[in-house]
Amino acid sequence: MAEIKTAKQILDKAVHGKGITIDEAHILINPELTGLDELMQTANLLTRSVFGNEISMCAIYAAKVGLCSGDCAFCAQSARHKCDISPVQVSALDEEEIIHNANELWRSGVRRYSLVTSGERLTNTEFDRILHIFHRLSKETKIGLCASLGSLTLDRATKLKGVGITRYHHNIETSRSFFPQICSTHSYDDKINTLNIARQVGMELCCGGIIAMGETPKQRVEMAFALKELNIDCVPINILNPISGTRLESQRPLNTDEILRTIAVFRLILPDKVLKFAGGREKALGDNEYSGYSAGINSMLAGNYLTTGGKTIEQEKHNLEVVGFMAKE
Repeated sequence: MAEIKTAKQILDKAVHGKGITIDEAHILINPELTGLDELMQTANLLTRSVFGNEISMCAIYAAKVGLCSGDCAFCAQSARHKCDISPVQVSALDEEEIIHNANELWRSGVRRYSLVTSGERLTNTEFDRILHIFHRLSKETKIGLCASLGSLTLDRATKLKGVGITRYHHNIETSRSFFPQICSTHSYDDKINTLNIARQVGMELCCGGIIAMGETPKQRVEMAFALKELNIDCVPINILNPISGTRLESQRPLNTDEILRTIAVFRLILPDKVLKFAGGREKALGDNEYSGYSAGINSMLAGNYLTTGGKTIEQEKHNLEVVGFMAKE
């Protein structure tokens, strides 16, 4: 069998469900070797063949904000950065507000809801409070429950599964080779360990990262293949929004074509996985934001993010309909 070398041959192979290799992905990620239109068309065809034109929606609630001891270069919540955010403590949470918020989101069409906390690990007191809130959510709402609480122990993972958490979120952030440029207070393998623990107790995995932090295109491919090897169920793709006061405040943004090309290559590497548009998409893509859904995206983080605001659910649903998609109920 002749070696596959051209972009057309690779795309033909991908559209017939035969997957792509790392070397082939390097050809597709290179704008000098592969046209963006052809790449996006193939990615869109693969996405629609698996997921149709429905876009699933999830939402998050910031249950702890700021005061993180980590040094992640992108993050406004690090205590090592000087960013204008208002800390939120777990002890100050309003349980009734959280329950009400979850029920309102369900009525608007959002089907998954996650409590998200800053920091590498919750204290026992904080974890017990979060566990109690999740228990109430499982009893008092219909919405699917996710959690994003930092690193896990087997005991904590078992308790989360026991109160109805079906999916755990924990990003690897970037490729293994680039990770040391982003964080030194915990390791890439620490991330993998938490993912393995969550999978061990039967939770699905939500894990992705952030592009545009200074990594090379090949390192984006490296991250995508790592997610493939981990058999991640849902892959959030964030685009760096450089925040004043962080180490990446002056990072050069990617242009629209680079972002769409990255999304499309992720789709070809992960043809049957959920690709979720997460933070940074509005600022990075502007008027081209909804082109992402024609490049391979089939899910979105709707509403507000951790330290920045987003559009309303109704705005998102309307905008999706304008470009030929619909929110999945």
